[in-house]
This record gives sequence, structure tokens and C-alpha cells, in this order.
Amino acid sequence: MRSSNPVFSRDGSFSRDTGYAGFNTTQQPHGAPPGAGPYAGDPYTNNPYAQQPHGGQLTDDQLVELYRAPSAGPGDTGRMTMDDVVARTALTLLTLVTVGAVAWFTVPVGNFGLAIGASLVAMVLGLVINFKRSVSPPLILLYAGLEGVALGVVSKAFETLWDGIVIQAVLGTLTVFAAMLVSYRSGWIRVTGRYARIGTAIGLGFSFLAMINFAAWMAGADLGLSSGPIGLLFGLAGVALGAFFLTLDFAEIEAGIRGGAPQQESWRAAFGLTVSLIWIYVYLLRVIAILRGDD
Repeated sequence: MRSSNPVFSRDGSFSRDTGYAGFNTTQQPHGAPPGAGPYAGDPYTNNPYAQQPHGGQLTDDQLVELYRAPSAGPGDTGRMTMDDVVARTALTLLTLVTVGAVAWFTVPVGNFGLAIGASLVAMVLGLVINFKRSVSPPLILLYAGLEGVALGVVSKAFETLWDGIVIQAVLGTLTVFAAMLVSYRSGWIRVTGRYARIGTAIGLGFSFLAMINFAAWMAGADLGLSSGPIGLLFGLAGVALGAFFLTLDFAEIEAGIRGGAPQQESWRAAFGLTVSLIWIYVYLLRVIAILRGDD
């Protein structure tokens, strides 16, 4: 299924046109020789029983040795595995947390200019990563670093006003992630085309409204989406959308592994998960702040 998640639905992502099994692999024309694939130049790359040079065949001892050899796993063939996704996601989040901690301890409280600037650059960089055909790990780590600066500054400001709110938001984010992962793996949530289209349409509308609210805040206006009952509902809707984005991430990762996506695509999966987790954390900060009020 082609996802509506913008991180994964673009050209070159592991859900489209990758040239791997299950991903729109172009069929050979009728009458093409059996070896007319991407490895046709080397008859020994994929076919251990191919004819040897000068018409020689594998000997009995060679065949026995071949049977005894362990089967090649996904890692040996350069294909994405769950371990790859976990490792890349951990490295991306570690970059975000490390830079965030540096910003927390070095940037004065309330320096929202730096946070806004880092967020805007990260947003532009995220679009570049999204529409770039090839995966670029340095750009993804740079994105994580920029988001780390923004989140470090914002988190410190929230922590100054509401003691303990950051750990509450972090634990809440991990809880949402775990709940959605269990729900997805248990089959309680099925990512269908209809599910993805409806959820993505709601997400686009929500994002547009959030940008309008941000622009109004920058201009000194208040649309009522940052406080009170309406602000609380808006924040909860944001958390719910972040959970929805996670299910799209899980579905695309599963499809990529099952279809034999290139190992490099695990970076794209890490980027998608990081974006979703940041989204959830930010809206949980807002929800908890509204619930705690002036305590």
C-alpha cells in the first residue's frame, strides 16, 4: 500500500520505485534471457549453480560446501532490517537529546528567538529531506540537532514555569509510542488506504490551523488555541494525530522490511519516527501545561 505519510510517499522512498521485490520492480520484457537482471554481468552473484567459465560445473565437494554454508540474511544482502531501523532511530534521537541538553544548560531562559529560528530552519531542512530522492544521513542528523536546540530552549522555559513537566511529557510520549506499537502489532489498528487518506486530510487541516495560530501569536494576537478548554482540545487532537502518524510509520517500516528495501532506507524510517515523536512531545507539553494551570 502506498502511504499518505509525506515522509514515506515521495519518489525514491522505500515504498516506491526502489527496484526491490514487492516495490514496483520493473518486469523483464518477454523473451529476455533469464539472467537479464541487475546482476547479469556476474553469473556468480546470485546463482551459485551458474555455469563456470569454459563450461565447467561445480564439483560435488563444492556443492556439499555450498549446502553447509549458512543462508544469507537481510543484513548480508544489504536490505533493511528492524535492527537497522532501531539503530538509526536511536542515533537520531540521541543526537536530538544531546543537543537539547546542551541548549538547556547554555541558552538563557526565554530565548525563544533562537528556538523559533532553529525550528524554521529545521522545517525547511525537513522538506528537503522529504523530497530529496536519495537518503542523506548527515541531513537527518542535522535536522535532529536543530530540533534539539528548539526543544531544549522550549523545554527549559516550560520547566521553569511548571516543575517536572518535561519528564511528564517525555514519559507521556513514550507511553503513546508503546501503546500505538502494541495496538498495531496486535492488529487492533489496521492501516488501510481509507484510514491513511482520512487521517492525512485531517492532519493537513490541523497543521494549517496550527500555522495560522503560530502566525497570530507572533503578531501578538490570541486565537484561543493555546489555553482554556479549546486549547486543551486542540492539544489533545495534536497528540492523537501524532499517534496516527506513528501507525503510518509502523506500516511503512513493516512493508519496507517485507519487500526488501535497501538498508539505507532505514534512515528514512528513523526520520519519520523522529518527526512523529517530536510532534507528540510538543503537544503533550501544551496539554500538561494547560491541565496544571498556575500550580
